[in-house]
Amino acid sequence: MTVLKVAGIFLTAFFFGLTFEGIGRKITARVQRRYGPRWYQNFIDLFKTLSKHGYTHGWIFDFGVIMALGGIIASLGFVPVGGIVAFPGMDNFFVIVYLFTIGSLGMAMGMVGTGNPWASIGVARALTLMLGYEVPYMISIGSMLYFYRTSSISAIMSAQGGDWNLFKFPIGALVALISLQGMLGKEPFEAPIAPAEIASGPMVELSAKYMGLLMLMNTFMEFAEISLFVDLFLGGGTYFVFLLKYLVVWVLVVLISSVLPRFRIEQAVYFYWTVPIILAFVQVFMTVNGFVF
Repeated sequence: MTVLKVAGIFLTAFFFGLTFEGIGRKITARVQRRYGPRWYQNFIDLFKTLSKHGYTHGWIFDFGVIMALGGIIASLGFVPVGGIVAFPGMDNFFVIVYLFTIGSLGMAMGMVGTGNPWASIGVARALTLMLGYEVPYMISIGSMLYFYRTSSISAIMSAQGGDWNLFKFPIGALVALISLQGMLGKEPFEAPIAPAEIASGPMVELSAKYMGLLMLMNTFMEFAEISLFVDLFLGGGTYFVFLLKYLVVWVLVVLISSVLPRFRIEQAVYFYWTVPIILAFVQVFMTVNGFVF
């Protein structure tokens, strides 16, 4: 039964993750007064890249890419998706965050192994940006975990009922949404890739099947991160209700990304360590003193 649940989560992330990405590309194009690609173009790109033989830079490069994808896949397996909990009692927030770091470190290892300076700069920016958004994100989520006295995602979902944490912890939800924008690498926090500045950063040395694996990793990562937001702040829900909430959050992220310019890396980190972190501490103060809506 566990195998079927895990398969259901991965298939959901694969199909709806790529589909919503295609819808996001379409929305971005229309906001910018372009026509944009078809919604299923991501499926074509993924299968085309995976079918080709790419150039490798050695076993460290190969292992890094596999480690990055494996870390994200492991993280996704513990995230409740539309009422599907693959590992009941083990869907711990801290376990998921820990497994996320494996994916990030794998990507860093693989890209540094290429020897390309643009890839190394992109990875350095990604890790630096992580120091920016992780601090306010963990503080805001930590206040919620303190309130519920548990770090189980499914337990927090059940405790919400019809009263979402979006309304109980509005400041924390705002901080989490701002942090989510950075986690997804969307403007104004697209510093790690910055195609006009550092030649696409980590992606510069990836081609063919390696690019396909990176696209798959990015899809799973986006699905896991947005799913966490939906579970923690919007109460999760049944399968189709969950997907509807996911789509609403994704469209909001895409719309914000479509109309904002990109921060420089120092501007992005400075921003996260000022406004969001102050708001996160305000949420902690309110939670500890019982000021919960």
